[in-house]
Amino acid sequence: MTESAHPEALLRRYLLQVREMYGEGVYVEPVQSVSLREFEADICHCQRCPLGGTRTRFVFGVGDPHADLVLVGEAPGREEDLQGEPFVGKAGGLLNRILAAIHLSRDQVYICNVLKCRPPKNRTPASQEVDTCFPYLERQIDMIRPRLIVTLGATAANVLLPVKDSLVRLRSKMWKWKSYDVVVTYHPAALLRNPRLKRPAWEDFQWIERLIRGE
Repeated sequence: MTESAHPEALLRRYLLQVREMYGEGVYVEPVQSVSLREFEADICHCQRCPLGGTRTRFVFGVGDPHADLVLVGEAPGREEDLQGEPFVGKAGGLLNRILAAIHLSRDQVYICNVLKCRPPKNRTPASQEVDTCFPYLERQIDMIRPRLIVTLGATAANVLLPVKDSLVRLRSKMWKWKSYDVVVTYHPAALLRNPRLKRPAWEDFQWIERLIRGE
């Protein structure tokens, strides 16, 4: 797309023409567009909660910044904390295989967590940590504007959804968070701990594939 055909450029040109017609009393605010990479650079040194002092690396997110599908987990684990990328340990390897089975790859979706820093010993995030970090997640999602959000595990589901309940009751339903469709499924780490969950998780992802394809 040429600069002259870009919506922001067209809007700015229109506003400048209005100012020329009606005088300097018309203020044209500069158009600003912040990328995910710039947003990450702005917040990657965050010290708003104690996790900022215990992390090895800030784990922002990875994938297509214009993805139709955003996957949201709980928090970074040990490997994620060391590498600065979400879902790179054993659970991440399983997630990669699940995505491949529905004809997607990591670079075609966007993967992130509720928290950007690892809780010590991989404990469940504290409510204060979630409240502090949630605005970052919210802005990430609003910048991507996906067609579908998939929460991986109960923590991520209970953060986004108005209903606090078990995963068994939350999955297999379409939910809404703001204007976004949300589907709940198991965290890959839970599938590694309990292989019996793999079948219902696979059913969820088959449904997710159909939703992304618009079926």
